[in-house]
Order: sequence, then C-alpha cells, then structure tokens
Amino acid sequence: MIQKALIMDEAAMNRALTRIAHEIIERNKGIQDVVLVGIKTRGVPLARRLAMKIQQYEGQEIPVGVLDITLYRDDLSPKSDQPMVNSTNVPFDVNGKVVVMVDDVLFTGRTARAAMDALIDLGRPKAIQLAVLVDRGHRELPIRADYVGKNVPTSKSEKVCVYVSEVDGVNKVIIAEL
Repeated sequence: MIQKALIMDEAAMNRALTRIAHEIIERNKGIQDVVLVGIKTRGVPLARRLAMKIQQYEGQEIPVGVLDITLYRDDLSPKSDQPMVNSTNVPFDVNGKVVVMVDDVLFTGRTARAAMDALIDLGRPKAIQLAVLVDRGHRELPIRADYVGKNVPTSKSEKVCVYVSEVDGVNKVIIAEL
C-alpha cells in the first residue's frame, strides 16, 4: 500500500475527538445514562480517549465497553471457516442506556450494522448513536454517523488507514492506494 495523503495528524485527531466529546455531551444534555462501546479494534482506544475527554468536562466517569462483531459480520471471507473471535467486554447493563458506538472509519455501513446486532443481543438500549473518526462515504446500507471527526471523500480504489498509538505506535490517518 502506498500512502497518497496524510488526512489527520495527531493534533487533528485530538481536536476531532475533543469536538465529538463535546457534541456527545451537548446532544444528550449531559452524560446521564450514556455509555460508550468501542468496536474492535481501533474503535476501542478511540472510545477510551473520548471517555477521558468527557470525564474532564463533566467531572464523572463514563462507562466504556468493548464490542467484538466478528460473528455478526455478513462479509466474512470463505477462507476463514473458523473466524477468530476476540472478546466482547461490556461490563454494564445496556438496557435503557444511550449507547454510543465508536469506530475509526465509516465506509459501507456493514460494520455499524453488525455492531447494532451485537448490541441488541446484549439488551435493549434506549438509543444507539454512532461516532466515527472518519466518514469516507460509499454506503451500502442506510446508516449514518451521529458524530463525525472528518468527512473524507474517497474513491473505492483508496483505503483510509487510521493508526492509533495504543495499537500502532503512532497517531495519524492516511489515504492509501490499494
């Protein structure tokens, strides 16, 4: 893969997450009954970062869970007869909560759909909202994010790569040519 463009550096990522944190607080009139659930893999550290920012502004912790959607995907490749399941860890009741799902990139909408299916299996949230660092378009399902760090028009021959220090050792978002 060849890097075509740097879309966000560490400072831009931080600014986008700060804005999203404020938008979550504002839209929900505080954080009562709001929980964050990061979608594996890079949605998890992004959710934890949002939780830290929200705690700074609201003065109270916001619960964060981890959602593994592997078995809920409708696009598993045939080469993986036994998909590798990581782990879902949602140590709180989602019933009656406003669940903000957090992911790195919104593309076709299939990951968000799978995440909603996984959440519904855990209980009946009051509402489900979606926060993404990058929305690159090309939806295949009628899904949109409630909170977007940056809209990045792309072609289907490009890939948006989000790197987070917790996983990759660096914070940046690039467009790469496939």
